[in-house]
This record gives sequence, C-alpha cells and structure tokens, in this order.
Amino acid sequence: MTSFHAQSPRRGRPTSAGNQSNSQSTSNTKRERGVASERSPLLSANEGDYFGEGAAGTGEVDDTQQTKSIWYLILLTISIGGLQIAWSVELSNGSPYLLSLGLSKSLMALVWIAGPLTGTLVQPYVGMLSDNCRLPWGKRKPFMLGGAVATVISLMFLAWTREIVGGIMGLFGADPESPAVKNSIICVAVVGIYVLDFAINTVQAAIRAFIVDCAPAHQQEAANAMASRITGFGNIVGYVAGYINLPTYLWFLGDTQFKVLCAIASIALVSTILVSTTLIHERDPRLEGPPAQDKPGVLSFFAKIFTSIKRLPPQIRRVCQVQFCAWIGFFPLLFYTSSYIGEIYVEPYLEQNPHMTPEELDRLYERATRVGTFALLINSVVSLLTNVFLPFFVAPTYDSQPISDIPGETGSITESEDGKPSWLDRLQIPGFTLKRAWFASLILFSGAMFCTVLVRTVEAATALIGLVGITWAMTLWAPWAIISAEISRRDARIRAAKQRQFSPSRGNGGPASPSLNSIADSNRSISSDDDEADQAGVILGIHNMAIAAPQIIATVGSSFIFRIWQKPRGTPGDHSIAIVLALGGIAVLVSSFFVATIKESPTLPADAMVAAEEGDGTGAGSRPGTARSRNKSYEQLPRVSIKRANLTRNKSFGGAEY
Repeated sequence: MTSFHAQSPRRGRPTSAGNQSNSQSTSNTKRERGVASERSPLLSANEGDYFGEGAAGTGEVDDTQQTKSIWYLILLTISIGGLQIAWSVELSNGSPYLLSLGLSKSLMALVWIAGPLTGTLVQPYVGMLSDNCRLPWGKRKPFMLGGAVATVISLMFLAWTREIVGGIMGLFGADPESPAVKNSIICVAVVGIYVLDFAINTVQAAIRAFIVDCAPAHQQEAANAMASRITGFGNIVGYVAGYINLPTYLWFLGDTQFKVLCAIASIALVSTILVSTTLIHERDPRLEGPPAQDKPGVLSFFAKIFTSIKRLPPQIRRVCQVQFCAWIGFFPLLFYTSSYIGEIYVEPYLEQNPHMTPEELDRLYERATRVGTFALLINSVVSLLTNVFLPFFVAPTYDSQPISDIPGETGSITESEDGKPSWLDRLQIPGFTLKRAWFASLILFSGAMFCTVLVRTVEAATALIGLVGITWAMTLWAPWAIISAEISRRDARIRAAKQRQFSPSRGNGGPASPSLNSIADSNRSISSDDDEADQAGVILGIHNMAIAAPQIIATVGSSFIFRIWQKPRGTPGDHSIAIVLALGGIAVLVSSFFVATIKESPTLPADAMVAAEEGDGTGAGSRPGTARSRNKSYEQLPRVSIKRANLTRNKSFGGAEY
C-alpha cells in the first residue's frame, strides 16, 4: 500500500552468514517454486511472482516507514498545489466567463452542481480502480498523469470554446452571431465544465491516495500539513493571477483573462505532477499480491461503496459525519464570496444612483468582482499562514513513531544530545491538540457567518472572510491527517505481519523458506482481515463523498433561498447571499458537535501496534492477539512514546537536518 522512497542505507551490506543463508533460502525457494508449478496446476504462474518477490519474500527490511526529510514531503505534495491553481481558476473566473457567453444565472446552479456531483461519483471509483492497479511503476501515478492530461485538454478547450465551436460551425456557413451558434457555444462550454470537473476529481483522488501511500505512518500528519500549506500557496497564486490584468503582460498565452489563466493553470499542473511522479518512488503494487479477480463495474462499484460505508472504522465514520455537515456551510463561501463582497460594495452606489444604465452597471459590478477577489486573496493568505505556523503549537496526537528498521526492535529517537527538548517543543501548547484546534476553527467559522447578515462595510466583510481562512486551513489538514494516520497504521500492521510470515529462516537452525503453496495460504490468511478493511483509495473516496454530497444539498438549498429573497440586478438591499452564508454557519456549528465525538488516540508506533496485535509488548510474538489483548497492550504502552513522536514531528518541521 505504501511506497518506497529510496533504498535503505542499511541494505546491500549483509553479513557473510546472511549472504550464505539468503543464498540457501533463494535456491530452496527456486526449487520449491518449480515443484509447485508442476504439482499445483490451479496456481497461476504469475502468482508466484507476487508472493516470491519483494520485501516480504526476500526478507529485505521495508524502508517505507523510515523518517523522510522535509524536502521529500514537499516533493510528495507539490502536485496538489498545481491542482489547486486549476481549482482557483475555475472557482474565481468560471462564472464570469460563462456569463460572458450568455448563460443565464438561473442555469448557473445546474453548472456548478457538476463539482460535487462528479466528486461524489468519480473519486470513489477512481480510488477503487487505483487500488486494483498493478502496473510496475505505481498504482496512483497512472491516474495522476492521465487525469492531468485530461484536465489540461479540458481547460484549454474551455478557454477557446467560442473560437473552436464558432470556427467549426462557420465552416458550414453558420453566422457566428446567430442565436444557434451562441447556444451551441454555451452547451459545449457547460459540457466542458463537467468534463473538467471529472478530470480534476480524478487527479485529486489519485494525489490524496499517493500522499497516504508514500508518507510514513508517523509522518501522515506532517505530510497533510505540508499539503495544506502548498494548497494555500496554490490558492494565492491563482487569486493573484486573477486579480492582475494578465493579457497586458502575457499576451502570447491568449487575448483574454480566462485564456491566460487556463494556460497558467495547465503549465502549473503538468509541471508539479511531473515533479512528484518523477522524483517520488511509489512502491511496486505487484508486491501486494494479485488484484481482485472480478473487475469493478458500475453495479459492483456502488455495491462495494455501500458495503464499505457500513464497515467504516468508527474514527473515520466520525470524520465523515463532520465533513458532511461542515461542507453544507463551506460550499456557499467558496462560490458566493466575491458576490457577497460585491453586493456590499455596490450598495452605496446604487442608493446614490438607482437608475444606472446597463453599461454603468457592468463597470460597477466588474469593480465589485475585483474587490471580492481581493477578499478571497486575504482568505488564502490567512489560510497559508495558519498552515505554516499553527502546526508548531499543536501537540501531535495522530502521528505515530517511525517503525524500526530491524524487525522486532522499536525505533528509538533521541530528543537532543544533552537530553533536553528542542526549542520547538516549547512552542507546543499543552492540551491544544489537532482535534481541539479543528473544533475551535469550526466555532470560529460559525460565528463569522452569523455576522455576515450584520456587517455593511467592505472592510468588515473582508475581515470576516479573511478570518475564516483559519477554518479553511484546518479543514485541509485535520480530517485528512486523522484518516490517513488510521489507514497508514493499519497498512503497516498488515505489511509487518506479511514480512514475518514470508521472511526466510531466522538463524542457522531455522527451517527452510516456505513453499509457494504455504506462502499463498499464509497470504490468504493474513489478507482475510484486510478484505474486511478497505484500501486507502476506497476510504478516501468515501470521505470525498461525505464532502461532495452535502454540496449538492447546499446548491439546491441556496437556489431555493435565492428564489425567495433575491432582488433584480442593480436593486439595492439584496442580502440573499448573506442569509445563505448565515444558514451555512448553522450547519458548521452542528459539525463541531461531531468533532467532539472523535477520539484522540494515543501516539502509537507502527511496530508497537504490530506487537499489540500479537499480544506481546516486546514486538516478538508469533500469534495474533484477541481484541482484549490488543486493548491491554495499548494501555501498557509507555508514555515516553508521546515525547518521541513529538521529536519526530519537530525534526520534520525544523529543517535543521535537511
């Protein structure tokens, strides 16, 4: 499930006795593999390759849980920054572009429902497909690259829709100014939005699963925090680009603002995806064994999704409940912020001159849109600063210690040469955990949204939008960290169990390597529990469904409220968007109560969890323990593990060793 970053420095230097033992084990394995091939016609030939190679089959030490540097985390998560630039272009400039084509506002809701609709269906399906991918260069990279290509094509086609459709229909003698051509352009552009959202969700599902797979279990929280920072930086780049008059400076990329923005987003997405997929080595998925025999179809996909939802771990289920309620309130903020700020901006002008001409209204609302974009920029800056500095003050609870390099030994980390904690340890606020920070940010968001119906100045409204940047930063960090830590620790236990069962003889008097039949039987026994627990792609897909589905509810609810309270364009006193934002604050307030139900699990190293699974506190057991023994082992873990995990986290952010 997780991947290799680079070869371990401990590898390649075995002792002579180890070489001799490995040579004997290899020869025995080859002989038994040939016997198994002759005597076991029901066992496929390539199944032996799955079980006989890799760390599990050769006794190599799995280095996927070794602590990675800060540069590794940056390269791992940089692709999500390029993706966020594409998102920001669509969110900030998609509506003005579609309106410029002649699309009515009444149909706009049907267009923007494309995002949550495709997110609800596409991401879980892509996650399941990537979980079953067995290409030697990775299970996530094919979907990252394929989705990026589709996103670039969709962006460029959408930006040049007027010229492409008009030119094609002009070849058949149609008038470019005729209603038929204009309607065709609108229809093609709307289809382009749906295709774009389909492609973007494919990339996003693959990138999120890629981060979970490649980051060690004890650095999942750090990796997600880094992803949040890079996401905030991508937002800033996108909104700054949207605020500048780009055709003046980058005329060679297009003659309109939207064309240049799409070109910039395409370049950023492709370059960051190539950096991550080229420099980060993903573990060969063939080492996990053959995929499921039945290929996932549409019906089996939905059946597996609903089955997976029913058996979600309690911790992940609670996170999904939080996200479902919270995103009912987040969605209006994403799409209506610039319009909300714009309504406040135009209010005094409309009161002074209620009889403006259409041209004057267009110029007024154009300035209002730029003011609203500036508020989004402030929001992104606050979000980025929160992602950069807040992790230093949050005490880690969902990070676990790095797994030891040698099976059976717990990885040890020294605090410092003199035994004293580093200065970064002193920044952490006791009791200020990730869960509590997330809870406080949701309360902050609710209070800010309740105030939107009261403020009447652009400065105050911009301050409210900027303040909720803290909540947005926590939304990009906390739920992903909690879920990915749960997934990564579970996968570490499964890999460690496989490594013990598949490893060759231990010592000179140990038995020879197991036969292929025994390896296959052991793998089926080990994976029986894994079959009951879904892989990262499916779990993250379900989590994204909990994000996307409430956006559909918010879209329908917003349309209903607009129908009741919205006034005609150019009429003062339109506060319908403020009402939508305030009602969204109620949903976010409800989500904060679900956060309170999330458990703050103790900081557990992956190898200690393996020992707990075996009912052995030393990590040298041989049989899986019961649920009672596991709970007992968890309670007996020493408190010093929390301090050691704190040091690991500080080293990840300090940069002193990198």
